[in-house]
Amino acid sequence: MFTGIVIERGSVKRARVRGGMLELEIEAPRIARDLKVGDSVSVNGVCLTATTTGRRRFSTQAMPETTSKTTIGDITKGDHVNLELPARLSDRLGGHLVQGHVDGVASVVRIEDDDDARRVWFSAAEDLLRYMADKGSVTLDGVSLTVVEVGRSTFQVALIPHTLEVTTLGVLTVGTHVNVEVDVVAKYVERLLKRDKKE
Repeated sequence: MFTGIVIERGSVKRARVRGGMLELEIEAPRIARDLKVGDSVSVNGVCLTATTTGRRRFSTQAMPETTSKTTIGDITKGDHVNLELPARLSDRLGGHLVQGHVDGVASVVRIEDDDDARRVWFSAAEDLLRYMADKGSVTLDGVSLTVVEVGRSTFQVALIPHTLEVTTLGVLTVGTHVNVEVDVVAKYVERLLKRDKKE
C-alpha cells in the first residue's frame, strides 16, 4: 500500500525485454538504499518488485500483462520515473490510499499555466471517470492528486509548483499518456451498492 507521495524521481539506466518480461534498471540513490530484493516499489504508479538492489540503483521486472495495460511498456533508457516505497503503519497518510494497481490510462488533452501552478485536462474512458468526483482523489503516474472537475469525457487536476518540480508531471505535454488509479474507496462503495440492489 502506498500514499501517492513521490519520494524520488529516478532515472532509467536500462530498459530491455528478456524472457518476455520488461527489465528496468533505475538509478535512485534515496530509494535504492532502502530497498531489499523482494520489496515492493511504486514505479509511475505501478507496484513492482525489486529484483536486484545496490547503493544507487535497483532493478525490477514487469510482466506482459502489466506492460500491455499501463505505460510501463513505453519506458526507455533515459526516461525519468516517479518512485515511492510502501507506507509503514506508523507513517502519515500524506496523500490517500494507493494500491499500485493501475485501472487504466488517460491522455493529456489540454494544459494551462495558472501563475506558478498548472491546470491539466485528461481524456479518459467512462470506466475510469465513473469513479471520479470533484474534489475527490486520483493517482496519476503514482502521484496523489485532487480532481478539480469531472466532465463527460475528461477530468482536470491542478499541479502546484512543488509537484511540477519533483515529479514527472512537470514535463507533461498534450498527447502524453499517464497511468491512472482511481480511489479504491469508490470501487468498494459501488460494489456494496450493487450487492444491495441484488438483495
